[in-house]
Amino acid sequence: MQTRLADFIRDTPEGREADEILRKCVHCGFCTATCPTYQLLGDELDGPRGRIYLIKQVLEGQPVTEKTRGHLDRCLTCRSCETTCPSGVQYGRLADIGRHVVEQRVPRRGADRAVRWALREFVPRPGLFGAAMKLGQAVRGVLPQALRDKVPEARASGTWPPPRHARRVLALAGCVQPAMAPAINAAAARVLDALGISMTEAAGAGCCGAVRLHLDDPEAARDDARRNIDAWWPEVERGEVEAIVTTASGCGVQVKDYGHLLRHDRAYADKALRVAALARDIGEIVAGEAAALKSRLGAFAGEAIPLAWHAPCSLQHGLRIRGTVEALLEAAGYRLTPVRDAHLCCGSAGTYSLLQPELSARLRENKLEALLEGGAPAIASANIGCIAHLQAGTATPVRHWIEMLDARLSGAA
Repeated sequence: MQTRLADFIRDTPEGREADEILRKCVHCGFCTATCPTYQLLGDELDGPRGRIYLIKQVLEGQPVTEKTRGHLDRCLTCRSCETTCPSGVQYGRLADIGRHVVEQRVPRRGADRAVRWALREFVPRPGLFGAAMKLGQAVRGVLPQALRDKVPEARASGTWPPPRHARRVLALAGCVQPAMAPAINAAAARVLDALGISMTEAAGAGCCGAVRLHLDDPEAARDDARRNIDAWWPEVERGEVEAIVTTASGCGVQVKDYGHLLRHDRAYADKALRVAALARDIGEIVAGEAAALKSRLGAFAGEAIPLAWHAPCSLQHGLRIRGTVEALLEAAGYRLTPVRDAHLCCGSAGTYSLLQPELSARLRENKLEALLEGGAPAIASANIGCIAHLQAGTATPVRHWIEMLDARLSGAA
């Protein structure tokens, strides 16, 4: 694709990156076949190729309208198009650049602006979000259905094994997961403990920065990254931990991108690269101990338990991890049922379900239909956003796969 970027961005780091990405696009259209919003709406401008063209126009200095912003708002940033693209177009990074320029040219007003500000300031603060979640869970029974769907029932996390192994990893607690599903990290700690690895959380670490980045506050997202790096750095620098583990695949994508996010920060660029290199999804860590895991699991007698597996977009398209969790679940005695259109997004996508509720609900309905048509009595996933979003639409239990593996190791079905 030929480009003629406008003066305001041509010689900036963002302009050079965008120009390189745009030039890789060959207009083939393969991406439209795997784009969830294009499948729903059938509008070229609500697919990756059309959005790339809109961003190109914006960066070349063409007029920007609220309609332009609307098409970009409807993008889930699921990155399914990146998996499909034969030319290696990094659509996600281009979308971040384009959205930032559009936000500057067409400022939001009224309720739209207020809601996005509230999400940026509220969701990434674990203390504030956690207090609100506890209150919501206490009065969940009397909440309107729309609010009740956003508040999962409280569940005990169980014990967290104390550090006792020579091998150690650090875990990202995150911002919403400790309040919505504290059992996930606790289960991960128990599984790793059984495999001879101690997992701890570093005081001071919090939100990965993805929420603020995708709500067009890149500097605040960098601050989140710096805070986490500072919290992890003493143990990283001393070589005391072998990995920084994420149990939410959405956070994993963000942490692995810290090197790019802070590439122009002289004080943090090298540290960010080292942290990004240490970042591992919990599935990668457990899969690395497959032999020990199979020994601990033993042989499961009888018929395998059917289970529907939902691979989050952040896992399969962002982290490019496919087949790893599936193999672990099968080793634990689960039979994964076929899932139609497994590459398509469930509609969670961070704050997307709050900002685009109609499209999000349609995507969830389609995903649940595909997940449950195999008759599985439960659904497993790997990202807190997907888990909460899917659970709000079904009575079928939706759990993190590491919780199911933990249950198997403890002898529970």
